[in-house]
Amino acid sequence: MACETFDDLLNAEYGEHGTKERDQFETEAETFCLAECLKEQRRLAGLTQEQLAAKIGTKKSYISKIENGHADIQLSTLFRIFGGLGKRVSLSVL
Repeated sequence: MACETFDDLLNAEYGEHGTKERDQFETEAETFCLAECLKEQRRLAGLTQEQLAAKIGTKKSYISKIENGHADIQLSTLFRIFGGLGKRVSLSVL
C-alpha cells in the first residue's frame, strides 16, 4: 500500500470519510484522546482515581471507565471532572 499522507493511510485502512468504519474509528480515536487527557491531568494534579471521584461526588469505577474509554460521558460530567482538577473545558465546533 503506497500512501502519501496520513489521510491516505486512514482511507486505505478504515475507508473514506463518512463510511461506517471510518466514523467508528474516528469516534474511538476521539474517546481515546479524551481519556488520555483526563489521565494526564489527574496525574498532574496528584490525584488518584479514588480521590478525584470523591472530590466530584462519583465513584472510582466511573473515573476508571472513562479513563479506559469504556463509558459515554455527559458534557456536564466532563465539566465537573475537569473542574475538580482545577481546569476548564473549552469546546470548538469544526
